[in-house]
Amino acid sequence: MQRYKFFSLLTMISMLLLIITPFGFTQESDYLIQPEDVLKITVYEQEDLDTRARVSAQGEIAMALIGKIYVTGFTVSELEDKVTQLLALDYLVHPQVQVFIDEYHVKQVSVLGEVELPGKYDLYTEKETTVLEAIAMAGGFTDIANVNGTRIIRNEDGIEKTVPVRITDITKKGQKEKDISLKPGDIIFVPESFF
Repeated sequence: MQRYKFFSLLTMISMLLLIITPFGFTQESDYLIQPEDVLKITVYEQEDLDTRARVSAQGEIAMALIGKIYVTGFTVSELEDKVTQLLALDYLVHPQVQVFIDEYHVKQVSVLGEVELPGKYDLYTEKETTVLEAIAMAGGFTDIANVNGTRIIRNEDGIEKTVPVRITDITKKGQKEKDISLKPGDIIFVPESFF
């Protein structure tokens, strides 16, 4: 009787794990692979093809047999399909490929000047982060902030560019299109008001 209870409990736990795992521990299905992410690629029963690689700045990884593969902008399932097709093309019959993002590359912006908590902040991975969202992450404006003097300092192709942002156009006039999406490495600077 004791043995029956043990196997019943074991069976119930196994069934719960099968139900919970696909929903609770899967990766974000619409996350797009980015440079500096670390990918782990496994091919069932082909251990010599298992690969752990960091995505290069050019958006590529290298894999045995296939060589360089462009992966930036793909979801995990899209990359699984791509690697499966490439392996099936000349090398394996019905390969079973699994891709896992081992490390996400955290993209950050700096929020400086007259905000409550100046510092570096992570950009959202699932959507674009705007100027107002980054300022909110930094605790909002101080009492002496010149909110309409806010600017984004951005480096594009080695050239520093400054983009002014009139915050009251966004917050008081409802001009949401002026709430600019940020890029990794951007610096948001909020100057002090002089009167």
